[in-house]
Amino acid sequence: MARSKSSGNIHAFVGTDEAGLKEAALKCFNALVPEEDAEFGAEVIDGVAENAESAVKVITQTLSALQTLPFFGGQKVVWMKSSNVFADSQTGKAASVLDASEALIQFISDNLPEDIIFVLSAPSIDKRRSFYKKLVKVGNVEVFDKPDMTRDGWQDQVKSHVRNLAKNKDLQFDEDALEHFVMLAGTDFTQINNEIEKIDLFLSQDQRVVALEHVLNQVALTRSGVVFELGNSIAKKDLSSALRNIDHLLYQGESAIGILLAAVVPTIRRLLIAKNLSVKHGIKSSRNYRSYETALSRLGKAETAYLPRKKDGGLSVYPIFLAASECRNFSLSKLQESLSECLSANRALVTSALDHRVILERLVIRVLAT
Repeated sequence: MARSKSSGNIHAFVGTDEAGLKEAALKCFNALVPEEDAEFGAEVIDGVAENAESAVKVITQTLSALQTLPFFGGQKVVWMKSSNVFADSQTGKAASVLDASEALIQFISDNLPEDIIFVLSAPSIDKRRSFYKKLVKVGNVEVFDKPDMTRDGWQDQVKSHVRNLAKNKDLQFDEDALEHFVMLAGTDFTQINNEIEKIDLFLSQDQRVVALEHVLNQVALTRSGVVFELGNSIAKKDLSSALRNIDHLLYQGESAIGILLAAVVPTIRRLLIAKNLSVKHGIKSSRNYRSYETALSRLGKAETAYLPRKKDGGLSVYPIFLAASECRNFSLSKLQESLSECLSANRALVTSALDHRVILERLVIRVLAT
């Protein structure tokens, strides 16, 4: 969560982590509005709009509420709740919505009375727009964003979150258990909280160390888990399973480009790294994670410069360790060729009119072809 500095009577909660955002916004609202003032000292406006016309209505209603002084004096809180009117969408881009948004931010910036407090919760907000940029300058903005699974290093952010939750319950994860937990639970913090609760209830007060078997037995398969399973299917050269997982993700509404960047490319890259380490440095699959990690640590800086790293600069070993046992299914040249195929598929998804399912399926078939 990131925070900006500014005015004390403007509070905005934005970002893709809806659960964290909603909890923080509600906590803020409850702190600002005592129970005895809830009827006359607060106004909650549903910020969800289905089209440009209703979006303008929501913004106009909010502006009107901000301009109306409290009936009995004192403080008034206006909460635009769960708003999607500032999103990067057809509705959010409409000229009428942009004009209404500009009028709202102008009033908030220049004319908001000291006894009027504005609270905004917006899971969908376009941070490139002038509305957001001005909001950051004049208000207290808290950003709740899930880590982006298409970017390297997302696992480290999630692991830090999981460790903090586990510490609060006096739990400690084994390293391999933590890595596997993150792969299965992904970036849905609500799901992560639920899974930690389950593990906490399952383990006795005398057993507070979370082992890999606990994760495998307790953690439910989420969207991220399906992504993980797709990667496993590719690594194991299980074509039918890979195609089923692609179907499952597309049915869930995942984009083909998202599947490519979150599952296929990272898997091929990890397999290629593991194969290269095996062929060029003799670091082969081992049942012992620590011995594999030690073998990697003996390599020089030049030999590890291309390896993925954690935020603290240390090597991100566990994903490579998992890939090391599967890379024997592929030759080094085949994996290099497969990474090039991924680039071609990426271009096709962006530029061609071919069905995206077909592009993904053809890619996986080519990658897994003997």
